[in-house]
Amino acid sequence: MLAGMSKVLDAFWRAIGYCLLPRVLILSLLPVVVLGLLSAGLAWFFWEPAVAALTTLVVEAPLLGRVTAWMDGWTGGGFHRVIGPLLLVLSVVPLLIIGALLLVSALMGPTIIGLVGRRRFQMLERRGTLPWWRSLGWSLGSVLAALAALVLTLPLWLIPPLALLLPPLILGWLTCRVMAHDVLSEHADDEERQHLMRTLRAPLLAIGVTCGYLGAAPSLIWAVSVFTLPLAPLLLPVYVWLYTLVEVFAALWFAHYMLAALDERRQVVPVSRAPRVDGETVDAVIVTPSPAAVPVVAVPASSSPPPSQLS
Repeated sequence: MLAGMSKVLDAFWRAIGYCLLPRVLILSLLPVVVLGLLSAGLAWFFWEPAVAALTTLVVEAPLLGRVTAWMDGWTGGGFHRVIGPLLLVLSVVPLLIIGALLLVSALMGPTIIGLVGRRRFQMLERRGTLPWWRSLGWSLGSVLAALAALVLTLPLWLIPPLALLLPPLILGWLTCRVMAHDVLSEHADDEERQHLMRTLRAPLLAIGVTCGYLGAAPSLIWAVSVFTLPLAPLLLPVYVWLYTLVEVFAALWFAHYMLAALDERRQVVPVSRAPRVDGETVDAVIVTPSPAAVPVVAVPASSSPPPSQLS
């Protein structure tokens, strides 16, 4: 248990150090530009209509309308002005985190994994044979499952403790699924990938959930201070950059941990190779030569006299 935790912490500190590399910082700007421009454009055209629609939905709902009226009386009408932007922010933040995760996985994932591999695991052979369409299907399937879980748990978000616990847990599970699979798809074969994903399920989920809560941390600024809600469309690029940095850190954390686990497994478990005899592949065997099996070649003694006797 302690040994496994030390490996997770070792990968954690290494990921922090790699986040400060100039190359990583520069590459992190690419997802920020793509997602920032997209989110800013959507906010410019749809922010006010979406806020108005959500406010109307809450006020006209039978049960929520009475709660809103009671809160308006208690806050002097402030709750009515805040509930629409707050609900919109709570709905948009998970989508921004998922978008940052997918962009980092697609645009930076191979570069990050290659950087860790070249710096720490030069001798680690790349045996990944997984086609790209299977990796894409894995990521899209995981995203759809996470979105379904978020939608199904929406009623529970009305309970304050669960609203802070459920979204990071779901997004952390998604981060674990996508990042761990991306790392192993390039370096591990099918048997190694399935074995590591099964045996390291607990630490991988712990890393993912930790990253999920780190990704939700910037949203606490909106939750704590209602004065930032009207400025949310202007602050979206800043929050997108913070979400992207969290996902870059998650990719580095998973890369360090998974490649170290794969390297350790290959040092312990011998790998059988399929020998070829006369152009045909035979059953793979592992043969360890013994000293008795090594033929000893006898060198016949020379019958000629030594050079000293020839003089």
